[in-house]
Amino acid sequence: MATNIQFVDLKKQYAPLKEEILAGISEVLEGMHLFLGDNVQSLEKEFAAFCGVKHGIGVSDGTSALHVILRAMEIGPGDEIISVANTFIATAEAIAMVGATPVFVDIDPKTYLMNLDQVEAKITPRTKAIMPVHLYGQMVDMERLRAIADRHGLKIIEDACQAHGAEFHGRQAANLGDAAAYSFYYSKNLGAYGEGGFISTNDDEIARRVRMIRDHGSEKKYCHDMVGMNARLDEVQAVVVRVKLKHLDDWNNIRRRHAALFAELLADSPVTVPVEAEGAKHVYHLYVIRAPMRDELQAYLKDQGIFTGIHYPIPIHLQKAFAFLGHHAGDLPVTEKAVGEILSLPMFAELSDEEIVRIADAIKSFYAIHLPEGNVDDVVVTGQVN
Repeated sequence: MATNIQFVDLKKQYAPLKEEILAGISEVLEGMHLFLGDNVQSLEKEFAAFCGVKHGIGVSDGTSALHVILRAMEIGPGDEIISVANTFIATAEAIAMVGATPVFVDIDPKTYLMNLDQVEAKITPRTKAIMPVHLYGQMVDMERLRAIADRHGLKIIEDACQAHGAEFHGRQAANLGDAAAYSFYYSKNLGAYGEGGFISTNDDEIARRVRMIRDHGSEKKYCHDMVGMNARLDEVQAVVVRVKLKHLDDWNNIRRRHAALFAELLADSPVTVPVEAEGAKHVYHLYVIRAPMRDELQAYLKDQGIFTGIHYPIPIHLQKAFAFLGHHAGDLPVTEKAVGEILSLPMFAELSDEEIVRIADAIKSFYAIHLPEGNVDDVVVTGQVN
């Protein structure tokens, strides 16, 4: 019987890195300098250089990265931030945590990224920033978004939590935005073995304030110039991320090759494969297809030992936590249709070509059984949000 194909297989990634990671962790534990030490400081320089930005600041997690940036920009009650609902709840959570209001635009039906045609219509005198989400590993058109923001005097805060190494016209996050937030959650292209996050920016004042806020509003121990928070990155996680950073480019290139193979193998199937936008370098944190009979396909793949995910089944504007915004089904029709059809296939650098072929064959076998005539038009989408 064939072995299972995991959605993400961190054990395969860990094996060749084990000795270097354990040696680094051991060194940290021997010294017992556990926060904001040599590894955090080195990672801040190394990942900032990788991103091509002036400043890098390690923080405790991706949600805190967004929260701290908003605090550093003095965004708060009464302010509005334009973003999207097709993302993990942390994007809007961070906005709500500072007392601001998330204002949602719909998404592009091909890339699932922020629909830039809708942004300017949502700008009001209360709008202070735009928060694009570089979803699944692909960046929003930052050149066009920068032009919109500049016309209206707005900041851009990039949610790059799924976009480590992604580019738009050769530039990574924070090179056209004012600051970018990354997550080092364990399953990311660049992940820790716990929680971790990062903020990148070219703005000296934003960087200064971010460093203070993440450490209780302090630049000098026991001297607190503002009300901050505890959002420090710890040394153990910094060790792990530093080791992995050396492999990130190679891993991303492998993911891109995997995506090309998936696209080739699924070209004659009823599913819609991801689109790489013009000018974008997609790093495929997630490989998200659009599939008729999505729920049935997912169950079939599980029966075949192939594990998948749905990112994200309920958009933020329809979540109970954000009911206070007063949204209803139908407010974001493209988002709501997409979340009933999207399915994330296994995607990690250690995935083999043979496993990709097996996944693609299983998908085509499912549709050969359920759609023998290939007639997608009459299919009822069972995962549709109501």
